[in-house]
Amino acid sequence: MSDGSVKPLSEAPPRAHATGEAGTVSRIIKHLRREWQIYVLLAPTIIWFLVFLYKPMYGLQIAFKDYSIFRGIAGSPWIGFEHFEVLFSNSQFLRAIKNTVILSAYSLLIGFPVPIILAVMFNEVLSPIYKRSAQTLVYLPHFISSVIIAGIVITAFSPSAGIVNTILSWFGIEPIYFLTRPEWFRPIFIGTTIWQEAGFSSIVFLAAIAGVNPSLYESAVVDGASRWQMIWKITLPSILPTILIMLIIRIGNLLEVSFEMIILLYQPATYETADVINTFIYRQGLQSGRYDFAAAAGLFNAVVAFVLVISANAISRRYSRTSLW
Repeated sequence: MSDGSVKPLSEAPPRAHATGEAGTVSRIIKHLRREWQIYVLLAPTIIWFLVFLYKPMYGLQIAFKDYSIFRGIAGSPWIGFEHFEVLFSNSQFLRAIKNTVILSAYSLLIGFPVPIILAVMFNEVLSPIYKRSAQTLVYLPHFISSVIIAGIVITAFSPSAGIVNTILSWFGIEPIYFLTRPEWFRPIFIGTTIWQEAGFSSIVFLAAIAGVNPSLYESAVVDGASRWQMIWKITLPSILPTILIMLIIRIGNLLEVSFEMIILLYQPATYETADVINTFIYRQGLQSGRYDFAAAAGLFNAVVAFVLVISANAISRRYSRTSLW
């Protein structure tokens, strides 16, 4: 009965595929109509990301061009990796990389555990009034402008009227010009950033601790466990996934040292230990007008940060089964 009216079976899949695509589009449209309020609320964030984070990526190409503000991005000639060759032969940039790694490593090793310790300590406080008062005091520096924080630090370490040198004078020690001494910049900077951000960062770990099943503590009390044992055996293991996620994020931002605080505290006398990649980019791009050279340094910084977060996420997923994605 092959009269040509029956189509081959091989033509059926395309029709099914087309039907499937139409069904998917229909479901998406129905979903958008049903949940349109959520997407309206999400729209400003999406627009912000597109305008301020993704659109500027077009300008990254000047890292590979001899950029001229008169010719524009499109009219500037391509020069390949010449800026990167100059960059990695620049002693100031190599010094900036070294200082960035050292400051970030110290901040990670010393500063990362502090919010966890604070969260555990707050969780152990029984008095609600004392707990709220202590939390307010440690959260407060986060909401103070970096300019004011830097002013407090400069005043505190002033050689003439600073409280630090005043205390040292009680022991017969001569005033020390802390902020002009390269060897003192790192301790001051790390201590300042911990003081400013540790309290606020502890909120994430406090929220994780609040999610721990209370029956675990009740069982531990029945078994005769002390508070210290409950911290080590219940609290810390229960919030370990949160700790690992925050650690991955910190590693991804390893090269993003607090730019504002360094700009406010450093000076030419302390460039030896204070100059980091972001301040190098600032001086080259805005002060010297070498936008293409600064873009090359910024692109290097971004690529390294991307590799770090990918690597940290992969290691965490492999050994702890906890990851961002």
